[in-house]
Amino acid sequence: MELHARKSDMKVPEVSMGVEVDGQHDLARNEMNTPKGINRVEAMRLVWGKHGLKVMWISIAMALTVYQFDNALMYNYVNYATSTFNNVAGISTIGVASNIIFAVVKPPIAKLSNVIGRGEVYAICVGFYALSYILRASCNSFGTYAGGTMFASVGQTGANMMNDVIISDISSMRWRALALSASFIPCFITPWISGFIVEDVVAVDGIGWSWGIGMFALIMPFAASFIVGSLLYYQRKARKQGLVVTERMTVYEFCSQLDLGGSVLLGWSTGWIVALIVLGAATLVGLAFYESWLARHPILPARYMKSATIVLCCLVAAFDNLGFQGTHTYLYAWAVTVQNMSARTATFLTYTNGVTQAVVGLIGGWVIYKVRGYKWLLVAGSAIKLIGYGVMIRLRGADNSWAEVFVVQGIQGIGSGLLEIIVIVAAQMMVPHAEMPQVTALVLLASFIGASIGQAIAGGIYTGLFKEALNHHLGSLATPKLVDSVFGSITSGVPAEGTAQKRAINLAYSDILRYITWVAVGTSAVVFIMTLFIPNVRLPDTIDPFGVRADSSEAKKDPDAEAIGSKVSTSL
Repeated sequence: MELHARKSDMKVPEVSMGVEVDGQHDLARNEMNTPKGINRVEAMRLVWGKHGLKVMWISIAMALTVYQFDNALMYNYVNYATSTFNNVAGISTIGVASNIIFAVVKPPIAKLSNVIGRGEVYAICVGFYALSYILRASCNSFGTYAGGTMFASVGQTGANMMNDVIISDISSMRWRALALSASFIPCFITPWISGFIVEDVVAVDGIGWSWGIGMFALIMPFAASFIVGSLLYYQRKARKQGLVVTERMTVYEFCSQLDLGGSVLLGWSTGWIVALIVLGAATLVGLAFYESWLARHPILPARYMKSATIVLCCLVAAFDNLGFQGTHTYLYAWAVTVQNMSARTATFLTYTNGVTQAVVGLIGGWVIYKVRGYKWLLVAGSAIKLIGYGVMIRLRGADNSWAEVFVVQGIQGIGSGLLEIIVIVAAQMMVPHAEMPQVTALVLLASFIGASIGQAIAGGIYTGLFKEALNHHLGSLATPKLVDSVFGSITSGVPAEGTAQKRAINLAYSDILRYITWVAVGTSAVVFIMTLFIPNVRLPDTIDPFGVRADSSEAKKDPDAEAIGSKVSTSL
C-alpha cells in the first residue's frame, strides 16, 4: 500500500512553520526528497504481502523480549560488579556516562537509519552489544567494566531507538500510543524470571555475574537476527521488484545526509564534567548555528525549537527522567542492605514500576485510540507521579514494610504508564513521517540527558553525604573500616541484622534516599505544570500526520490528517 500521497493530492500546511495551534506554530512537511531509509520502509510495505506484517511483529517481539531481559539483568549485575571492585559509588558514574551516550547517540542513529536503512543500523547496534558483553564478562577491573558498559550503551540506545522507530513505521498515529506501549509487554514476565536468574547467578555456588553477562554475547545476536533478517529480506525483495533504486553515494553525500558536522557538535555539546562545561556550552551554540544555516540535511532541524509542543515534550521527558533515575540509582543497593531483600526480591522491587507501567500504558493506549486525544491522560500521569514521589518520602525509610515499599513503586508505574509514551506521540504529531525518527530521537535524547543529570545528582548526594550520615548515626560505633566497607559494597562488611550498627546503617542509607527523593518531588511538580500547556491534537488514522490512511492500499486522504494540514483540533 502507498503510504504517501502525491504532493498534488495532499493538503500540506503552507507555513514554514506550520499549523496554528492556539497561537503557536506546529511543523509542516519539508520540501525535500524522502530519505532512502524511509523509501525502503515504504517499499517493504508494498512487498511483504499478507503475512509480512505478522512476521515483523513476531520478529520485533523476540528482540524486545531479550532486550528487556538485558535491561533487567544488567541493571542488577552492576551492583555486584561494583561491589567486587569495592566501588558501589561508581554506579552513578557508570549511569551518568551511559545516559550521556544514550542521549547523544540517538539522533545520529535515527539519521543513519534514514540514510542506510533500518536493518543495517540494527545490525550495527547488535555488534556493539556483543562487544560490550565480551569486555564486561572478561574484565578484572572497574575501568574495564565501565568501558564495556559504554559499548553496551551504544548498542542499547540504538536498539531502543530502532525498536521505537520500526514500531512507528508500521502503526498509524491513532494506534501509535498503543503500539509503543505494547513494546513493554515483555515486562509482564521478564522481571519475575530475571529475579530467579539473578538469585542463582550471584549465589555463593552460582556462576557469577561475569558469566551472567557473558551468555548474552550469544543470546542477543540470535534474538536480533530475526528482526534484522526480516528487514533485510523485505528490502531485498523490494529492490528486486524495482521499488527501491540503489544509488551509489559519495563520501560527501553520505556525510551530508548524516549531518556529520551536527553529530560532532551534538556530542561535544553535552559536557558532563566541569572541564567540558564551557566547551559544551560553546558547541551547543555552534550546533544551533550549524543546523540553521549550514547543514543540508539537519540532524536536528532548528525549526523544532520553534514548536512549543516539541519543546514541551522534550522538557517533560527530561525532568521526568531526572526524578525517576535519581530515585532508582541506589534503590537496589538500599533494598538489599536496609530491607534485607534477597537478590530475587530486590529485582522484583526495582521492576514493579516497569511492570505497572506496561499494564497502564496498554490501557492508556487503548483509551487514546478510542478518544483520539491524549492531553488529559498526560496531565493525570504527571499528577500521579507527583503524588507518588510525595508518598515515597514517607515510605523509603528503615522501618517501612515491604508492602509499603512495593506500593509506592506501583504508584509511580501508573504515572509512568500514562506519561512516557504520550510525550513521544505528541512530538511525532508535529512532523511528517520522514522526520519521525529524528523527532523521536530528540525526545529520547532529552529523556536520557535528564536521566544522566538525575544519576549525577544521586551520585553526588551518595558520595558527598553517605559517609557523613554513617558517622552521624553510628556515633561511637563508627570505624573507618566499617564506613568504607558499607560505602563501597553491598556484599561484604555489612553487620548482622538486629545489631546497633546495622540499625544505624539502615537509618543513614534511608536518609540518602530521602534526600534524592526531594529532588524528584521538585522536578515532578515542574512536569505537572508543563503538561498543562501541551495541546490535545486529534489523532488521525494515518502513519504520517499529514499523509494517507495506514489501512488503505490506495492513497486516500484521512479527514483528520487533512485537518492537521489546515488547522489542528485542540482542546486546551
